[in-house]
Amino acid sequence: MTNAALGKAAPTFKTQLKGYRVRAGLTQEELAEGSGVSVRAISDMERGIAKSPQRRTIEALAASLTLTDEELTALQKVARQGRVQPAAVPEPAAAGIYDSPLIGVLPTDVDDLTGRERDLDALRALSADLSGGRRRSGRVAILSGPPGTGKTTLAVRVAHNLAEDFPDGRLFLKLRGMSSEPTNPADVLHLILRSLGIDAVRIPADPEDRISLCRSLLQDRATLVVLDDAADEAQVRPLLVGGPRCLTLITSRQMLVGLEGASRLPLDVFGEDDAVTLLSTIIGAGRVTRERQAALELVELCGRLPLALRIAGNRLASRPTWPLTRLVDQLRDRSRRLTTLTAGDLDVRSVFELSYRQLSPNAAAVFRRLSLVPAADFSVGAAMTLIEASDEDDAAIFLEELADASLLQTSPENGRYQFHDLLRVFATERLSREEPPEAVEAAKNRLADWLVHTATAAGRYFHPTDGVSPSPVATPSFDDHARAGRWLEVELKNWLAAVKSVAARGGHQPVLDLAESMHWYSEIGGTASTWRDVFELAVTSAVAIGSKRDEAVHLNYLAWVQASLCDQAEESVKMAHRAWDAAVEAGDRREQGWARIYLTSAHAHDTGLTTSPKLFDEATRLFEEAGYPLGVHVARAMRASYWYRNGRFDDAAEEFDTCIAYFAQERGGSRTPVDDTNYAYLLLRSVQNLAALNASDRALSHCETALALFRRHGAAMGQARALQTSGTLMRRQGDHVNARRRLTEAEEIYERIGLTQSQIDTLCDRASLAEEMGDPAAARDDRERALGLCDRLGQAEGGKLREKLADRLNAS
Repeated sequence: MTNAALGKAAPTFKTQLKGYRVRAGLTQEELAEGSGVSVRAISDMERGIAKSPQRRTIEALAASLTLTDEELTALQKVARQGRVQPAAVPEPAAAGIYDSPLIGVLPTDVDDLTGRERDLDALRALSADLSGGRRRSGRVAILSGPPGTGKTTLAVRVAHNLAEDFPDGRLFLKLRGMSSEPTNPADVLHLILRSLGIDAVRIPADPEDRISLCRSLLQDRATLVVLDDAADEAQVRPLLVGGPRCLTLITSRQMLVGLEGASRLPLDVFGEDDAVTLLSTIIGAGRVTRERQAALELVELCGRLPLALRIAGNRLASRPTWPLTRLVDQLRDRSRRLTTLTAGDLDVRSVFELSYRQLSPNAAAVFRRLSLVPAADFSVGAAMTLIEASDEDDAAIFLEELADASLLQTSPENGRYQFHDLLRVFATERLSREEPPEAVEAAKNRLADWLVHTATAAGRYFHPTDGVSPSPVATPSFDDHARAGRWLEVELKNWLAAVKSVAARGGHQPVLDLAESMHWYSEIGGTASTWRDVFELAVTSAVAIGSKRDEAVHLNYLAWVQASLCDQAEESVKMAHRAWDAAVEAGDRREQGWARIYLTSAHAHDTGLTTSPKLFDEATRLFEEAGYPLGVHVARAMRASYWYRNGRFDDAAEEFDTCIAYFAQERGGSRTPVDDTNYAYLLLRSVQNLAALNASDRALSHCETALALFRRHGAAMGQARALQTSGTLMRRQGDHVNARRRLTEAEEIYERIGLTQSQIDTLCDRASLAEEMGDPAAARDDRERALGLCDRLGQAEGGKLREKLADRLNAS
């Protein structure tokens, strides 16, 4: 008697397969490993999504399930019955359709699409390329990008705009790639065939047969197919069935790097103008105009992410009496920012969570912990340190997974990555919710220690070959000074924040080691504020451990920063005296010599201070007693500058020549960048003396040599000094055009590295030059800019600079 006669339901493929698997005591994963059939395919079969697998699939499963011949025959019979079962027209949700299974029915277009004109043009060009009929296959375009960038919105706009190009219809198919159960490609093919007029009972059961039928039907049709929210290449590849006149447009958070021959349009956040335009469209241009500054801050707090901007705009549009500053105040609180960016069913956090849940456990851990990196971008080494990976290759795999999922972006700097602002906030939330505080603190400290250690090693590549400074040690991050310098530059914000963190938890020796390693590099990279922070931390650490020698070292460095970079001569004098006292107490003659050098340097930066010539003799003697020839020649070079200022030009020239010969020579191996920059600075010191001796050609040659050396090693401050000096010489020689070009380049560099006094001096030089060139308007502009810079400084410092500037302008 049959099951039907007994009133029992006929067995289904999914129940039989699961029953055999349970009988065999296998999990889905174990069955997949033994049979070679994927876990996803087995899951689809047991859930009834795949009702009629191919014969070879069933045979592979049967071998692992140890089925008898009778059981295998019965299972294949049930599968065949699944292929011929009449099927009702699929419901939209089950089929994965976004709106309707009918061709030509699309989601509603938005009225305020902004900032995607270039992408629209690119897609129109792809469509136009199809109209020529010369292609053998259709075009495929992939819209990828972080969640919330408007990929679906753009795809809908394209589908509406290109209706005339595709008279045979447009299909919009939702693949649900970010859901826990992405749409099965076989079901999508079923829907395409139904939309193309194929009766359900005539649709083949075998997926390969469905693909072939789709291709034959679309071979001569001009159809636009939108595959929205694709999970991966495996889901999409069977759906690329368009003929030569078809355009398939795929949206995905994944990069889908495995798809060959596709055009790629990665979507990013808006630029500032487009972000403000979208906000204006939603809440009204007048409201944005009235609170322009608040609007600019608002779009930045939204990370210029289209979804976030739309949510913020909708909230403001529903509260017309709110000032924009009210929402800005709420968004400034990072701990509540994602909660604030919620409007009805629009929610930034939930959109991010969809992508986050797709990550492997290790990639998710990397994503969370990267929120601990202080600056906007980071290296593979930082990720390796945060998760304690064995090498950078392991960490790189997880970073690439995050980049492919559009949860990280590649940085413009090669080999580095960065967060979108709101994704960083989301990562911080996940870290605090998913990991215990002690694990977070340990990861944070581990990263800070790695950054400080690596920065210290990098700084040592810039010590001179003086036989005293420690030699550099190669690290996995770099193996020469060029790579070390680049690392210090791109990681500046990270290692600076790290050394502050290490200092705050009492890591005084690492702070001192880093600061001492950076002394010579500080003349090449960084800014005035960078080195003031570093050397102040070092002085504090030296005092904390009671090391007078270290206190003297870093007080000396700080004296140099205050005089040379911050134009604070009086403060520099005080610091040099403190350094002298500490060096005397430590009995360190070398640091005593440097204290005298920095004292004279401070005097040279302030004409109101007088220098005793005995200081140079004393510094020279101290360095000689310490067996430190580098210091000896630095002291002699400064003595030569002193003689120049006092009119002893011939004596100064002789002393300069002796020092130049010392710094130009090779000393034990290849020259370091600091050997070259020390030599270049000495050449610049000698220039004014040569000009006083009417040796202007030789003076200009020294400038050019110095500039070339500074440029070779990326020494920004040195470049600016050489450009300013050569500009002044060119002006004296009557070469006004080149003089102005040099002074302009110098002023731009001073502005970039924050040397305000030097920037003001250069603007004054340029104003005087403009007067000589008969351009009073340019002269007036330069003077006004110089005065404006004075006003931007603090009251005391700015007032003092204004007085100097007034005297100089009156004199000229």
